[in-house]
Amino acid sequence: MSGALATSLPSAPASASFLPPETRSQLVHLPDVQPTRAIPYVITPERRAMLNTIRFAEGTWKGGFDVGYRVMFGGGLMSSLNRHPNRVIYSSRYASAAAGAYQFMPFTWDLVRRSLGVTGFGPEVQDQGALFLIQRRKALVLTDTGHLSPHLAAKLAPEWASFPTLAGRSFYGQPVKKYDRLRSFYNVNLVELRRIRDERRLELSQAAKPAVCTGSRIACATQL
Repeated sequence: MSGALATSLPSAPASASFLPPETRSQLVHLPDVQPTRAIPYVITPERRAMLNTIRFAEGTWKGGFDVGYRVMFGGGLMSSLNRHPNRVIYSSRYASAAAGAYQFMPFTWDLVRRSLGVTGFGPEVQDQGALFLIQRRKALVLTDTGHLSPHLAAKLAPEWASFPTLAGRSFYGQPVKKYDRLRSFYNVNLVELRRIRDERRLELSQAAKPAVCTGSRIACATQL
């Protein structure tokens, strides 16, 4: 568990084999996108792979489909993404008000909202909020290397209880995912997301090429 940025993202190629098409699980920003006040964190393949891995660890992966952004603690779904539900759910031995793809606690989401100036609780702002928390844990630079090391997982363990410390346990004594499982899931994601990025770059470069005139010199010179 973790203690309106609308953006137009291109659809990734439908050939992606692991990540379902038309979902945020495979969406990365175009290569030329720069951070802005509205979108402070550009989503690269490395960052998206980490976001997907957090969802996997926190139990909100849901096959990569966007329904994971509606999950509350215990598995129920929010009826609205207008705001954090701030509702305590009792399940088994635990009680929590965590919600969303990254299981934000209400007080953590308040910190995100104040720091980034976001409104609502939609998928875009949840992604940005999770990246803010990764940076807050001084782990964004490590995330950008594209290597999920035990050290990186441990830096995120105080933010997400499902991530293991260097001792292999949850920072909060809760159920935890094994490091090897997280690394395997992350690596599969990263390969797929980098392929999607490269295919998108190729599409853009081909679309930018001028049409080649195959007629006579006069015809080509006068072609509109």
